[in-house]
Amino acid sequence: MIDQVRPADLAAWFAQDADAAPVLLDVREPWELQTASVAPAGFTLVAIPMNEIPGRLAELGEGQRIACLCHHGARSQRVAAFLNQNGFDQLANVAGGIDAWSSHDPSVPRY
Repeated sequence: MIDQVRPADLAAWFAQDADAAPVLLDVREPWELQTASVAPAGFTLVAIPMNEIPGRLAELGEGQRIACLCHHGARSQRVAAFLNQNGFDQLANVAGGIDAWSSHDPSVPRY
């Protein structure tokens, strides 16, 4: 099962397993990252566009707790499901995506 985590609850979700490296996987396109992005705070930010995930799985490692992020949450949910099918088990989808994040953190612009 893939957890649905609101941006405000992400730090607590990462903290559930202190031994796992916290990773926020942003699956949006490069132009979207330039428009609005989050600053890593207690996690590593990894940006891999959704369509590149299959060829770049090696950049994600076991022992990571991965929360997936996109614009509204649909693409990141699909990526989380794909990762789950490929052996990753500590996964979450950031509910509402970067759009919800901008409500939580006003320094992140909405688009």
